[in-house]
Amino acid sequence: MILFKKAAQLGRFLSEKKESGASVGFVPTMGALHRGHISLVMRSKESDNLTICSIFVNPTQFNDPSDFEKYPSTIETDISMLEEAGCDVLFMPGVAEIYPGGLKATRHYDLGYLETLLEGSFRPGHFQGVCQVVHRLLSIVDTDRLYLGQKDYQQCMVIRKLAELVHSKAEVIVVPTLREADGLAMSSRNMRLNASDRLQAVRIFETLRFIRNEIKTGYTGDLKERAIQYLTAEGFKVDYVEIANASSLEPVEFWDGKMPMVALIAAFLHEVRLIDNMLLQD
Repeated sequence: MILFKKAAQLGRFLSEKKESGASVGFVPTMGALHRGHISLVMRSKESDNLTICSIFVNPTQFNDPSDFEKYPSTIETDISMLEEAGCDVLFMPGVAEIYPGGLKATRHYDLGYLETLLEGSFRPGHFQGVCQVVHRLLSIVDTDRLYLGQKDYQQCMVIRKLAELVHSKAEVIVVPTLREADGLAMSSRNMRLNASDRLQAVRIFETLRFIRNEIKTGYTGDLKERAIQYLTAEGFKVDYVEIANASSLEPVEFWDGKMPMVALIAAFLHEVRLIDNMLLQD
């Protein structure tokens, strides 16, 4: 695995590979890697001649500074995992490489309603920060395919929108969420859970499964309310439980029994904010 820290050096390397006809797959991450990230690397290796992973904890997408400061860092383990997975290139830029003009945004990305609901509502500015960093990364990494995890369902939709806005040629590939044996979605934030909270965290997955099993044609509000009450009783501070159109993410108050649906949850377990989602039809 080759390590690059400078955008210009990576760009020259990729130009040479592209000239020889190599296809490129790209997995952007913030580090603290787990098997979910590695599944994205493996997916790229199935399709692409060259697989690149980036590790950069992006300051502009944290609306809570303390959350940024507490984001886990496990760089030595991350490198070992990527090497074992057969990743070809690791890009580890500093802040100055990603934001050479400083952190202040120079462009507003018109994300429409996607920025007004769910994560957009509870984390103001978050998706603008995501777009800033992904746009910059796409300008550095001349990739054919961009691999993302379904756990960040809304973010995947935002990045698809970004790709349209900036006319990126990269195909956005969304890979299903990888879960622990008990169903907990793999996440870097899980590292911040103590042993007791780790056991409790699986209640989010169980709630999503409950929604999938109980969803019926008609009004969805009662089912959402039951889910919120259950999680609250289990010690969570719930930001949202939503049942939405799987294609548009627009909330669905009355289901016709046919529209593809997704259930989404965001909730705090003490200081750790966890998100997950589940498609409601196989």
